Amino acid sequence: MAQFLKYAMLLVGAFVAMSVPALAQDGEAAVAVAGSAPLLNLTATFGAGLVVIGAAFGISRLSAAAFESMARQPEVAADIKGSMVIVAAMIEGAAVIGLIVCMIK
Repeated sequence: MAQFLKYAMLLVGAFVAMSVPALAQDGEAAVAVAGSAPLLNLTATFGAGLVVIGAAFGISRLSAAAFESMARQPEVAADIKGSMVIVAAMIEGAAVIGLIVCMIK
């Protein structure tokens, strides 16, 4: 998993490093050259995608740990399940707030 995260961060860094010079013009100059506003603004789309991916990753890690704990100690499965549902709802709430913030932009 650490190897995957290392390569993913390298890929994101390379993408950011290559996109900055390509997009390095003033907003007024871009409008003057094109004659209108930019056709696509994908900032909110990428933000929303990252929020959804983060929430999915968090809930999957949470459920994997909860199921492993239930398998080890079946007598406390009800308590673990209740805690898991509460934490999953909190993660989903944070994801919804993140999506709203991305869509307001």
